[in-house]
Amino acid sequence: MKADLAAWEGAYERTGARDASFTTVSGVEVEPLYTPLDRPRPAPEEAAYYAERIGLPGEYPFTRGPYGTMYRTRLWTMRQFAGFGTAEETNQRYHFLLKRGQTGLSVAFDFPTLMGYDSDHPRSLGEVGKCGVAISSLDDMETLFSGIPLDKVSVSMTINGPAIILFCFYVVAAERQGVSFSQLRGTVQNDILKEYQAQHAWVYPPEPALRLIEDMFEWASKEAPKYNPISISGYHIREAGSTAVQELAYTLKNGLEYVRRGVERGLDVDDFAPRLSFFWDVHNDFFEEIAKFRAARRIWARHLRDEFGAKNPESWRLRTHAQTAGVTLTAQQPENNIVRVAYQAMAAVLGGTQSLHTNSMDETLALPTERAVQVALRTQQILAYETGVPNTIDPLAGSYYVEALTDQMEAEAERIFAEIDKLGGVVPGIEVGYFQREIARSAFRQQLEIERGERTIVGVNEFTVEGEELQIPLLKITEEAEIRQRERMAAMRQRRDQAQVDAALEHLKQVARTTENVVPAMLDAVRAYATLYEIRAAMEEVFGAYQEPVFF
Repeated sequence: MKADLAAWEGAYERTGARDASFTTVSGVEVEPLYTPLDRPRPAPEEAAYYAERIGLPGEYPFTRGPYGTMYRTRLWTMRQFAGFGTAEETNQRYHFLLKRGQTGLSVAFDFPTLMGYDSDHPRSLGEVGKCGVAISSLDDMETLFSGIPLDKVSVSMTINGPAIILFCFYVVAAERQGVSFSQLRGTVQNDILKEYQAQHAWVYPPEPALRLIEDMFEWASKEAPKYNPISISGYHIREAGSTAVQELAYTLKNGLEYVRRGVERGLDVDDFAPRLSFFWDVHNDFFEEIAKFRAARRIWARHLRDEFGAKNPESWRLRTHAQTAGVTLTAQQPENNIVRVAYQAMAAVLGGTQSLHTNSMDETLALPTERAVQVALRTQQILAYETGVPNTIDPLAGSYYVEALTDQMEAEAERIFAEIDKLGGVVPGIEVGYFQREIARSAFRQQLEIERGERTIVGVNEFTVEGEELQIPLLKITEEAEIRQRERMAAMRQRRDQAQVDAALEHLKQVARTTENVVPAMLDAVRAYATLYEIRAAMEEVFGAYQEPVFF
């Protein structure tokens, strides 16, 4: 253990620390890493357990973090999920956030966009720009990132069913800025399996949808090696009502299914696995959330190494974005949400996240105001610069409770893996309604506990105030956004070459009927200013549309 620690210390010295004072408020120096060797006369059994199950940060099994120096060298990326109205309005919000110290952007799309409909489609009526930004073509995506250099800002996009189309909009928008594909950094969520399980924002049936994801793995590994073509998401599984261990198990099993599909496609696991990333919910149970992050890294590393034979440690390294739990926000006494978010954010950082979004206090009532967003961002900045939490790596390592909880969650996740395997795997599990039923049962149990008063929610079923009125301002999205967006789309349709659009869409359909990668053909359709729905509909002619079976 001493030799391993000496090697780690040498690597740390070569990397160097960020410019900060690594001392307590009282002036006591804080070491970058603490191990059993910092205890007087550690027992051999303790040292053996540490070496096997915990280890050093940045090294297998990654319990203490995916990178060797963690926040001593670089703080997590501070993101805020933003998007409303038109691309122009959201672009203004992005500039506002970047000027106030945000280090990455996360795009929230409106419901029509999430489902693959243009803003001027009849099914979009009344929904344009209401729960996110309306993006219907390359024209909108160019406007969204106007004045924002895409070679310098990491962008995360939360979209799934039509994710490949929005990804192509983004790639071509960067191309128009003169940014090469190889410079792009960021993530598109693109996790279709959890849509069938929890969120329901799908377009195509499972098999063609998975084919599109494989196409993105293949294209991005060659053309955009710094970009993450998928963010395997437990967030929406948890928001739908799952337990923490269900979120852990279902998410990782989905991730392993994507790896299996990529390998069966003929891709080398070490060519695409290093760019897979994960997206976790951070709920209220402080220690359970920390243990979840630590167990996830250990499980992923073991399966990638032992099950899929990955040889590159980058493939074993599970990297995460985290978001505080929207489902825990309350409409009653919304200022309490600031406190909830702060504790959840601290759990994410103690769990070792690489990127973090903090929810705004008003998000259960409306899209957040600039004031609420600033408070949420300041919550992260206080955590980063005032609490001392990032000063040492994985400060809870060795805690009896945290280590026992990490082991327990790992074992339970493996039990759930075996249960899914008995059903034939993830897709058969979706087809028979296994995931949907288990999540629904958990959600029902949690709701009953709240309604019976068995679980306290401050300001909801305890500590309420009679006749309390809402004191905070709310953001209102008017119908003007939809009118402006429809006008923009009409002008764009007039400017483009319709013959070029038709030819590009026909070529895309031809490629979709083969086993050829669809991304190059889709990029050509985007360059011709084919719209979101036009591209969706072209592929739907080939792939069909998904309809969920009825489960009882």
